[in-house]
Amino acid sequence: MADGPLTGRTVIDLTTALAGPYATLLLAGLGARVIKVENPLTGGDSSRNNSPYVGADGLTAVRREPDDMSVSMLLRGRGKRSVTLNLKHAKARDLLAGLVRESDVMVDNYSAGVMARLGIGHDWASAINPRIVCTSISGFGAQGGPGSGKAMDTIVQALSGVMMTAGAPGEPPVRFGLPVGDLVAPLYAVIGTLAAVIQADATGRGQHVDVSMLGALTSLVACEPFDAYEQLGLPARTGTTVPRLAPFGTFPAADGWFALCGPTDAFARGLFAAMDSPALAADPRFATRDARVSGADELHGMIAAWAADRPLAEVLDLLARHGVPAAEVREPVAAVRDPLVLERAEVVPLEHPRHGDVAGLVGTGVPIRFSAAGAALDGPAPALGEHNAEVYGGLLGYSDDELKALAEDGVI
Repeated sequence: MADGPLTGRTVIDLTTALAGPYATLLLAGLGARVIKVENPLTGGDSSRNNSPYVGADGLTAVRREPDDMSVSMLLRGRGKRSVTLNLKHAKARDLLAGLVRESDVMVDNYSAGVMARLGIGHDWASAINPRIVCTSISGFGAQGGPGSGKAMDTIVQALSGVMMTAGAPGEPPVRFGLPVGDLVAPLYAVIGTLAAVIQADATGRGQHVDVSMLGALTSLVACEPFDAYEQLGLPARTGTTVPRLAPFGTFPAADGWFALCGPTDAFARGLFAAMDSPALAADPRFATRDARVSGADELHGMIAAWAADRPLAEVLDLLARHGVPAAEVREPVAAVRDPLVLERAEVVPLEHPRHGDVAGLVGTGVPIRFSAAGAALDGPAPALGEHNAEVYGGLLGYSDDELKALAEDGVI
């Protein structure tokens, strides 16, 4: 495979859990050398202790053997080198400083103020390497947030308003099953990091990139004009349909659900033909876009009645033959095994570093394809501290005796 766009770049990864590790996973997938720094006193990244685990005999709910690895780490640790470092130890800063000299980027997802308290924030790092970009992902941003200032995905979903965009009016708030707060922020963090690296290449100076989980998710909520809807009396929560579009929504067939998006005149004509009711295209109730929106409840009821007793495959075939955008509503396990996304390596098999593919699991790939570069998560997740000798010895020049002493002192 061709080199990735970030080949030759080095990233110090001070992250844990999901938001930060997903950002550095993407950077690794784009070709960067990612050095994951983990605390030896706590067992490393908290994801290492997330059930379920994979071992020699496949998937288990509890860790049974020392080399059993959590599925979370199998997924988020790929393509990274793991070193151990106790950042609270007095001697740790010298090792981190050595990494800073050799790196282009340092990423953390501590709560606001933690990096400064540890004495390893951007001011400290830029004095060592003026070109370094320091990216922070936190719940509320560098200034801190309410209460403890700590944030979990559900807290961010609640505060962002996104929980009140799903479901129907009057229903309880709906937590998105996908941890969107944890997953949106790292996307912005990668965008910001790469922009800052480009600027550093031009100016010779790095900078601090500050991404808030709350701000990232709320900015997406603000892509829809919910305040305008409120002023016009339109509901923000519309269940399976969208009031300003028709026909549009999810509907049950005899053996499954399908999504249909047909708001244009051409799509509506195709739908009516698929329903064997082409005359509806000239019916004043449904002949124009505005008329269909006004009569959406009646139109959607007709679609539901037409599909209710038909097999899903038949419904989808009829809609496809008449050019109507429609698709099966799939379970996640089926969706991530779509041959198209597998062929494009947007989803890839997960392998245990010692036992290989023993559980038949898949995980996120790099969902970007380049015409003149590679993008892939090369190599399975590392064991805790697996690359201490390679990084501290080979990259920074520490001797075996020095590394042994650092380990005995609890530094690494």
